[in-house]
Amino acid sequence: MFKVQLRQNVSHRRSFFYLEQLILKHDAAVRAIKIKEMNKGMDFVFANRSHALTFVNFVGKFVPIKKPRGDDKQLVSHGRKSNNYNYNYNYNYNYTYSVEICPICREDLVCLPPKVSTSLGNLGPIVLCTKVSNNIVLFDPVTLREKVMEAAQYWRDPFGPLLSSRQLVRYKVRNMEFIPSEGRKYALANVEVVPASDIENNDKILNVRTHLGHLFKAGDYALGYDLHGANMDDMGLDNYRRLVIPDAILIKKCYEEKRQKTGGKSRSWKLKSLNMEVDNSSGRLDEKKKNAEFEAFMRELEENPEFAFNISLYPKEGDVKEPVPLEELISHLSIGGYSRLGERESDIDPTTVFKKNPRTNKIEDLRCVLQSNARE
Repeated sequence: MFKVQLRQNVSHRRSFFYLEQLILKHDAAVRAIKIKEMNKGMDFVFANRSHALTFVNFVGKFVPIKKPRGDDKQLVSHGRKSNNYNYNYNYNYNYTYSVEICPICREDLVCLPPKVSTSLGNLGPIVLCTKVSNNIVLFDPVTLREKVMEAAQYWRDPFGPLLSSRQLVRYKVRNMEFIPSEGRKYALANVEVVPASDIENNDKILNVRTHLGHLFKAGDYALGYDLHGANMDDMGLDNYRRLVIPDAILIKKCYEEKRQKTGGKSRSWKLKSLNMEVDNSSGRLDEKKKNAEFEAFMRELEENPEFAFNISLYPKEGDVKEPVPLEELISHLSIGGYSRLGERESDIDPTTVFKKNPRTNKIEDLRCVLQSNARE
């Protein structure tokens, strides 16, 4: 047997929810004879070495992984058989490929080590991870500079997140003032915000600079990282003694109010899941936490169509007798639209979840993907 162990040293399962959908879409685990959900990862068992290695290469195309140098060989059983005058010894081994996934996830806040910052052209050092594929895209919200970090470069000098999306804080925008800046993708602005938990008192007003000035107006809500109240001990910031740390860094617009106005309307689409066993050897998995994280993953698909492009959405069975219209299937995906990438919400077609490609002058959206899934 050949086992592939996928592990990520983080406190959530966001990456594995996404990987599961990619595996389903591409039938990457169709040759797996067993799949097991572990505490911090997943195990895939194959009968053939080539199938296991093919699966490892598949995972490496979508997330930055540390590929195993070899396999761990473990003796399972052995025996002796007699054949007239000769004895034959049989040995059965299990082979394990341990694959480590980069702990940096999309929307994580990162403090780059000095060596890494220098290699990326003095980027940051406090940066945001805006995209994760087989490499990592890092963005400086102050200078609006963006760099791509290859997986091999990351594993030469690995580092972890400063803060993750589970630590996002909700803020209310009071006032804002635009700052002249170059580029179409983002707009710098000085924003006056108040933590949502302190709105009534208004005694904790923060003045921060954001790259998302084109998204906000007075009265909007935003999600960001509270650096003023966060515990900064042993986070790598001591390497930069003269670094001015902002009180907060805004990550995205919050659409909770819009979601509440819909009255909790159920989604007309769903995701499929792998047939997995659950490992309870190290203690039962927290089902409540897992369900909450999966709901957050579903909302992330609604608010970020780019994130949903690589996976397949399916109409719910039994809800309606006739096929669900494509516009209804993707209606929930237009909450965030492409505004985070630079377009204003008023310019976005609510039935279109991908913007116009300037090279081909074509609208790229999810409707063709959903249409093929609806036919199945």
